[in-house]
Amino acid sequence: MPPAPTRSDSLRIRSALLAEARAMLEADGHPVALNALARRAGVGVGTVYRHFPTSQALLEAVAFEALEQLRAELVEAAGDPDPWAGLERVVRAQVRMEVAHVGVREVLATAVAADPRTAAAMTDMAGLVEALLGRAWDAGVLHARVGAADLRNILCGVGYTAGLVPERAEATAAFFADVVLRGLRARPESLRTTSS
Repeated sequence: MPPAPTRSDSLRIRSALLAEARAMLEADGHPVALNALARRAGVGVGTVYRHFPTSQALLEAVAFEALEQLRAELVEAAGDPDPWAGLERVVRAQVRMEVAHVGVREVLATAVAADPRTAAAMTDMAGLVEALLGRAWDAGVLHARVGAADLRNILCGVGYTAGLVPERAEATAAFFADVVLRGLRARPESLRTTSS
């Protein structure tokens, strides 16, 4: 009989599966079929399911490190004494992460996370952005009252659109981030709306 797998074996297999899944996402998009991942990685399908019980759990694992980087950016943005500068940082950080890291946009657009760590990260990020948007509204720098979910969905749309032409994704995302920021920026007081 082969020796029982060790913790280091398990970590090595998980790392290899994530690398293969990342390559599949970059080539074919979401979702990744777990059976196809097993074939590509040269392991049994049961091995894949032990590490990632669903395609969504796999996607969240692929994107988790980038989500943690995004959360760190949002913490910095929330601490900026200038709420508009903080909001601008949020917008640019999210679209940058969406085009630079596969799976981030899809995870951000998910209503319910499969992994409790992902759910906690998303709840934390939403709270940071909601507080920042509230400060920006109170400071009179927002044109319309938007919430964290509104902004996240708008920026997921930017990431999706930018990804349609991969060779220009970064430039397209930066351009549309500018457009979003111009739309969010407050106009004269008489034109400011209270839509939610």
